[in-house]
Amino acid sequence: MSSRKQQLLKRHRQRKRFLLLVALLLLAALGVFVAWWLPPVLWLPGWVAHEAWFADHLFYSPQDDYQYHFPAETAQQTVSLIAGRVQLSAPLAAGETLILELHLQSTLLGHCLDPHVVLGDDRQDFERAVNGRRYLNLSGQAAALARNELSISGRFCRLPPTALLHVLDNPDYSRRRMMLIAPHADDAELAAYGLYSRAAGFARSRENGGVTIVTLTQGEIEADRYRSLGLDSAAAACLKGRLRTWDSLAVPLWGGVAQSCCVQLGYYCLQLPAMLAEPEQSFASRESGGADVRQARAHNPLPLPADADGLPSGKNLLADLVALLEHFRPEVVVMPHPELDPHADHIAGTQALLQAVECSCWKPEIGLLYANHLHDNDRWPMGPAGQGVALPPALAPLPPDALWSPCLSPAVQIDKAMALAMQHDLQGTLPCKKRLRRTIQKLLAARQWPASGENEFFRKAVRRHELFWVRHLERRGSA
Repeated sequence: MSSRKQQLLKRHRQRKRFLLLVALLLLAALGVFVAWWLPPVLWLPGWVAHEAWFADHLFYSPQDDYQYHFPAETAQQTVSLIAGRVQLSAPLAAGETLILELHLQSTLLGHCLDPHVVLGDDRQDFERAVNGRRYLNLSGQAAALARNELSISGRFCRLPPTALLHVLDNPDYSRRRMMLIAPHADDAELAAYGLYSRAAGFARSRENGGVTIVTLTQGEIEADRYRSLGLDSAAAACLKGRLRTWDSLAVPLWGGVAQSCCVQLGYYCLQLPAMLAEPEQSFASRESGGADVRQARAHNPLPLPADADGLPSGKNLLADLVALLEHFRPEVVVMPHPELDPHADHIAGTQALLQAVECSCWKPEIGLLYANHLHDNDRWPMGPAGQGVALPPALAPLPPDALWSPCLSPAVQIDKAMALAMQHDLQGTLPCKKRLRRTIQKLLAARQWPASGENEFFRKAVRRHELFWVRHLERRGSA
């Protein structure tokens, strides 16, 4: 994770340790001065309350405003939220991505139960005790909105009488040649399964679409569960890297992407930042000891520059990406959001791609940015699976990028969940502590998890929307 995320997590843990120490001192005082049996009796409900309401990693105040700025050409109008409807003040502008900016205020129950807004048949959740500016995603509901028939109501939160509607108009980027950069196997599915399966469909129908998926790393770290097979740490990491390499090539076929359009570069997890910092030096795997990326490239559809020596270096990574850009000639590149997504490999992956664009004679026009992780909130998107994706917390101003939020049908959502279920890193059962926490939160905080899988990403990633920030790159050159 990034240094900022590490600092936030460290500060969060320090605060929790301080509060735990204060609580223990209070319990000890009660035991000494009131009754010896009070501390154990009070400890259990205190622990249950922590698991139900205070276990989230929320590294900001729910009273903080989100800060978003949209491009100058974004259509805006004030709408009324009266009589349970979103009432327009003018005809709805053309555009498929609709964002409603408003001030949400939690009710008393909203400190214990997740506040959420119901929009037609959609639901979008926010932080408990919310009291600040937030952004709802109305994409896919333009028809009802244009007729002033879109219903809206707050649950455990109060809505203001008026709000500001932002309408963003984008072309359908899935009809253009696209390259999706996945730092790890499953990043493509988490962020963009709906997008890439749609693009693959247009390619099959011989329209102007087509998608390539490029996975940067083998994904070999954190392989402890494979040690149960009798393997040592290095062998377990090698096995996990082989499995996730296979996932990166095989799972996209479920979404219609041919194996000839999937590339695995075979670099090593958490080494991408160091590779970019010292591009002439090689960086072997921290856990498997592997130092030759060719071991992961056996099924690639084309030769690449690093195939010559197999060295895991920044120089080779850059050369590989330049070669891929010039071979596949994408008009659109899909990559992690460098300001929002804190994963170190995600940040470095985007930096590497942008450096490659500068060096390449093929210049994509558009960057679509995604965030599979956040600095400030580990639960986003909040709320149950299958619901909408509100904008994530942005506590510092971001670049004024446009937004594009294509909708996923229920059938595509099921396919996306099954694609995630095929990923080895998202399989397995939860530890007992997490399972117990979920049970407590289900009973006391009314939270829900899907039946498709136990990993938290089955709740967070399988939604009625996917969300991308649209950033214009250099004008395309000729190859």
